Amino acid sequence: MPSSNDGIMVILSSPSGAGKTTLVNLLSKQNNFEISISHTTRQPRQGEIPNKDYFFVNDIEFKRLINNQEFLEYAKVFNNYYGTTRTPVIDNLNRGKNVLFDIDWQGADQIKNKKLDYKLITFFILPPSKEILFERLSNRDMKDKLIVEERMQQFERDVLHWINYDYVVINDELNNCYLKIKNLIDAEINNGSKDYDPNYIRNHIEKLTS
Repeated sequence: MPSSNDGIMVILSSPSGAGKTTLVNLLSKQNNFEISISHTTRQPRQGEIPNKDYFFVNDIEFKRLINNQEFLEYAKVFNNYYGTTRTPVIDNLNRGKNVLFDIDWQGADQIKNKKLDYKLITFFILPPSKEILFERLSNRDMKDKLIVEERMQQFERDVLHWINYDYVVINDELNNCYLKIKNLIDAEINNGSKDYDPNYIRNHIEKLTS
C-alpha cells in the first residue's frame, strides 16, 4: 500500500528533438531520482548503451511482454515500439525513489489513466521555435532529410497534447530549462510557490502552431 514515504513519478514528454532525454539525464543526477529504462524495438543510436539507455529487444519479445501485461505503458512511435515495464517502477517507488519517465504523450496518458496511488507530475517540453527544432533534428545523426521532415510533421500533431500536462516548459537554454523543471518539482513536493505563467505558455504555443 503506497504511503507518504513513497517516491513520486515525474514524466517528461516532448516532440522529437525538443530535449527531453537530456533533461531527464540531468534530473537523474539529483539525489533519490532514478530513470525508468524503457524497452524499445528500435536500433541503438550512436553512443547509446544497451540496458542503460534502453532495453533493446525485437518485436517478438516486445509482443510477449504486451501479452503478459507487463507494461505500465507502451506505444508505437515512428514504426518502433517503446514501453515501460511495471515491476521496476513500482519497486523503486515503494523504496522511496522518485522515478523519471522519458516517454511520449501516448505513454503519459496511459500512466495517468492507471490512477496509481503515487504522486505524479507531468511536464511537456517545447522548443523555442520550429526553426530551432528543425536545426536540432538536422544536427542529430539523421542524414536522411525525409526523416527530419517526418519528425517535423509529427511535431505539428504532438504539440496539440500540451494541454494534458501539469506544466509546459520551453527548452530555450538547457540549464535554465533544467532549473525551471527542478524548481517546479521541488515546489510540488514541498507545497511551495510555483514560478509558472500559463498565459506566456499559451502565447508561445500559438506562435508554434500558427
